[in-house]
Parts: sequence; C-alpha cells; structure tokens
Amino acid sequence: MTQTATSSATTHTAHPAFQASERLAGHLQQLLVDLTDLHLQGKQAHWNVVGKNFRDMHLVLDEVVDAARAFSDDVAERMRAVYVTPDARAKSVVAQTSLAEFPADEVNTGDCVNLIVAALYAVAGTGRRIHDEVDSEDPTSADLIHTILERIEQLAWMIDAENRIANSSLPRSWSE
Repeated sequence: MTQTATSSATTHTAHPAFQASERLAGHLQQLLVDLTDLHLQGKQAHWNVVGKNFRDMHLVLDEVVDAARAFSDDVAERMRAVYVTPDARAKSVVAQTSLAEFPADEVNTGDCVNLIVAALYAVAGTGRRIHDEVDSEDPTSADLIHTILERIEQLAWMIDAENRIANSSLPRSWSE
C-alpha cells in the first residue's frame, strides 16, 4: 500500500528579516523578464546568424545566452528570498519585456551584432533605471544588479567592437 504525505493542521509562519515591497518586486520582475527575453533572443540569433565571422558570432552568442540564463536564475532566486513570486512564463515575458523583438528569419552577422548589442543595452538600461530605488530598499539586490551590469555591459562592448571602425565610430549616444 502506498502512503501519501498529508499536510499538518498547523500553518507554517516565516519571520523573515526582510520582505520586498511591491515596488521592489516590480523592479526585480522587470529585470527577470528582460534577462529571460535576452536569453531567448540570444538563442534565436545563435540559430539564425549567417555571414562573415559566423563562427565567432555563433560562439559569442552562447556567452550571452549563458550569462542571461544564469542571471535570470539569480534574480528569480533573489526574488524568492525576499518573498516575491517570479513570473517568467512566455506570456509574461512577451507582455512585459523592454527589449525590441528579434527577427524570425536569418540575420547577417553585422545586423546580428547591432540587434544583440541593442538587447544587451536594453537590459543594462533596465538595471540602471531601477538600481537606485532597489538600492534604497535592498542593497543586497542592488549588489546583484551591479554584477549583472558589469557582465552585460562588458558583453555589449565586446560584441559592438565587431562593427566599429577604429577612431571614427562612437556609440550612438555620443555622436547624436
């Protein structure tokens, strides 16, 4: 005979030292959604990039995917640690993402560079936009954002260098 576990009649009550506000929960949710979308866009690009320097681009996209996937897990676990329920279901990602949609077809490597860099900077933009409010409520979550920004911005710089021309091309915000 198989026995099943039954729940106790008493209710478990936790006494956390900290619990996130709705504002903090919303900020972490936005970062989670953007990182999840970055992971998906990185895989879409990885499968469909073609052209000059294909192999290098194909491999660097794996780095983007690995970073986005690991960071999304870190953010979701941080959310759980502060009693927030993460939501990275497909419909939530589609409804809440800050990233522009990635093309469904093949993408030339030069275009892929621009698209992935834009996605990386969109994630970084979210991190920078929410940072100060997160820091004022939860410096531990802000430390996680620092780590994410460091790597995401590094990847953006390294990938963007593929399309740059020495001493004559600057980031768009500098030249406009």
